[in-house]
Amino acid sequence: MKPSIPRGTRDFSPVEMQKRNYIFDTIKKYFNLYGFEQIETPAMENLSTLTGKYGEEGDQLLFKILNSRMHESSKKEDLLKEFNLSLESSRNTDILTERALRYDLTVPFARYVVMHQNDITFPFKRYQIQPVWRADKPQKGRYREFFQCDADMIGSNSLMNEVDLVKLMDDVYTDLKLAATIKINNRKILSGIAEIIGEADKIIDITVAIDKLDKIGVDNVIKELSEKGLSNEAIEKLKPVFEISGSNEEKLVMLENILSASEVGMKGIKEVAIVLDAIGELGLSTSILEVDITLARGLNYYTGAIFEVKANVGSLSSSITGGGRYDDLTGIFGLKNMSGVGISFGIDRIFDVMNDANLFPESINQSTSVKLMFVNFGETEQNYILPFVAKLRKENISCELYPDNNKKLNKQFDYADKKKIPFVCIVGSEEMNNKTFKLKNMQTGEQSDVNLEGLLKTMN
Repeated sequence: MKPSIPRGTRDFSPVEMQKRNYIFDTIKKYFNLYGFEQIETPAMENLSTLTGKYGEEGDQLLFKILNSRMHESSKKEDLLKEFNLSLESSRNTDILTERALRYDLTVPFARYVVMHQNDITFPFKRYQIQPVWRADKPQKGRYREFFQCDADMIGSNSLMNEVDLVKLMDDVYTDLKLAATIKINNRKILSGIAEIIGEADKIIDITVAIDKLDKIGVDNVIKELSEKGLSNEAIEKLKPVFEISGSNEEKLVMLENILSASEVGMKGIKEVAIVLDAIGELGLSTSILEVDITLARGLNYYTGAIFEVKANVGSLSSSITGGGRYDDLTGIFGLKNMSGVGISFGIDRIFDVMNDANLFPESINQSTSVKLMFVNFGETEQNYILPFVAKLRKENISCELYPDNNKKLNKQFDYADKKKIPFVCIVGSEEMNNKTFKLKNMQTGEQSDVNLEGLLKTMN
């Protein structure tokens, strides 16, 4: 059988894992610096926990898990009926499937908060770095299994949390040397727009369609809105929103003119203005903060600020970070009035962008973290070297002894060269007698005889 992996998943080589860990470590560094605490949740959740939280399109992308040992069930007729119905729609009942792989980390986090509320100090700042799964159509930059790196603050209504998250995103992308644009909008503004055009009850349809604007264009968005039942009059009133441009301040002024009769819309404008003013005072290192009125993000649970980050380098145009404010996500699980806000770094897309733009440091473009390899001439030399290997490792110097003592010298050097190990140490009978080490720099070819102190100094 020819080996393969499921579509939309990937293997990662040692070189790729070095690069991915570089991104993980950078993000984790700032999560800790900003006071977030790490948690983890199970790969699977009860289906009832996940459904209805992401909108109709999101529910369609859930990877549902068939109940185990159904062949032993005494209700085989019911199972067969339910299975046939599931082939016609996304319908599933408990008799067929009770669990699903998590779609994101935010809904499981809300479930976690409700279950552990008596052990949590609020406001609670948590981060989570784990894989998620979506039954999406695989394409470049879009996978069925991918990692998210989430940071959320829950139990606080303060807009200073949004300011903190903008600064956090800027710090991460500045450190990664990835030029980025942080886009901001507010779901209250979108609600105000729906209200002004007389289609308040179709806010979900409007946001889902607008969120696709940069992917399918204005004409196709209008077509989708028409198919969802929006009147021609409402669509004509909506068109000026697509044409709003200028500086952030100019965009807000135009919005104030359009939404002056909408209380919720004006509140959204004010919230965006507060964040912009605070960031204006603090400044950003390298990122650009841009008000984007068409930014909607299709997830139903957002109620306030929404964020999306696009890379300004490379050929990939998809979002690399997203997030927003949710006022009562925990209310679904019984804990009311618990507002939160969070962001999610898409590690796989960040990896693709940085690879495409060649942004990784040269020091990690290699297959190994090993700094030094000892040549193995035979059992006597092997036994002599092993204590030095242990000593170097205690000094946090990554090193290894070539494992086979019956391989020719050129074979061992070829191994070190292919793994890009920077130094090779040769210890034969002469070096053992003199208590020295013959050290070769694999990049320059230079060789030198050093004692243990010299070896440690060179490696450090």
